Amino acid sequence: MNQIKVAIETFGCTFNKADSQIMAGKLSDAGMELVDNIEDADVIIINSCYVKQPTESKVTTRIQKLQKDYPNKKVIVSGCMVEIDPKKLDKIADDSTNWIGPHQLNKTVEVVNASYNGELLRQTGLSKDSKVGLNKLKEDPFIHIIQICEGCLGVCSFCCTRLARGPLHSYPIKDIKAEAKKAIDSGCVEIELTAQDTAAFGHDTGEKLSSLIKEVANIDGNFRIRVGMMHPKNIFDDVDEVIDAFKLPNVYKFIHLPVQSGSDKVLKDMNRCHTIEEYVDFVKKLKQSIPDITIATDIIVGYPTETDEDFQKTIDLLCEIKPNLIHLSKYKHREGALSSSLKELPYSIMKQRSKKLTEIKEEITNDENKHLLGQTLEVLIVQKGSKGGVIGKSNSYLPVVVDDAEIGTFVNVKITKTTSTYLIGQIVD
Repeated sequence: MNQIKVAIETFGCTFNKADSQIMAGKLSDAGMELVDNIEDADVIIINSCYVKQPTESKVTTRIQKLQKDYPNKKVIVSGCMVEIDPKKLDKIADDSTNWIGPHQLNKTVEVVNASYNGELLRQTGLSKDSKVGLNKLKEDPFIHIIQICEGCLGVCSFCCTRLARGPLHSYPIKDIKAEAKKAIDSGCVEIELTAQDTAAFGHDTGEKLSSLIKEVANIDGNFRIRVGMMHPKNIFDDVDEVIDAFKLPNVYKFIHLPVQSGSDKVLKDMNRCHTIEEYVDFVKKLKQSIPDITIATDIIVGYPTETDEDFQKTIDLLCEIKPNLIHLSKYKHREGALSSSLKELPYSIMKQRSKKLTEIKEEITNDENKHLLGQTLEVLIVQKGSKGGVIGKSNSYLPVVVDDAEIGTFVNVKITKTTSTYLIGQIVD
């Protein structure tokens, strides 16, 4: 019997990347071969993301192109699109296309076998199968992703991802710690704790994110922990303990805290369940307690109820808190999201506002990085650069480019140049 060869293409977030690693691990355990080249594959899995419209377009275009260019290969669609927009998937994909929902990774081998044999099998729906402790097949031996929970507590009006991932289901700290220890013992130097909302962790089980970070950070070894995105409203009941956890040496001084708008009115319309005052107070406390912390935030430009006054409040907020990283997205209706019933703002207004915020963003992030010029930072080298050299992360999780260093090692780097998005430096003794 021929060995089935499978290629997996992943779109979207770190959580999706971990899902792909789990699917690859299950296929490898079953004796199938994972290949990088589409030409070599019998079966192609497209692990879809549906969080934003541009990503949706990339996913749908890719599915159609693969079916047109490789009519003799079997295409499987996995990820969020399967649960969020099955009607569209039915329209763009062949009748023979199989599906794997994000909660159905344990059925991966079964679905791939069915596709290879020309059988229709679509595994969808929610489950409480744990994603911790499973074999992950990954290309990078130095970075290990651990999903700490699935789903969220959010009711954000603009979000469709929660429809795919379902209600919050946190995994036990002891299981997460065991997976982290195994990864570190095997040579991993960066642990990425990921979720739709890491701040929601434990709200369903009575455990705490701060306890989880501390448990993993105290594993023997020289490594770093990157904590993924947090919804502000879910961290306010554990502020002091979370700050204590982030002070630990093995934890990157980095927090991704999306605010989405600087207007309380718009936040209420978005169902964000927190106020600007609460957000600012938390950010100020973070900066006072951990002066070198990197603050990343997200802004949605042009939410349907955003007025010129609301937009100005967003500008004022960014100028006040000065985040080190700012991710901007133009609003777009998403399938199944509550805000999709509202009338979108004219694109010209969104484009104008986005341009204005982009200018402000670059000014803020440039200024925030400039003070690092001439400083010597400890940097963990994590990957090769796409344009030469290697890329590391400072203890504040800022990307640092150097000419050459061994991946997986810690080096001291003197910063010789700064930009709005990364630093450039030279290794010093």
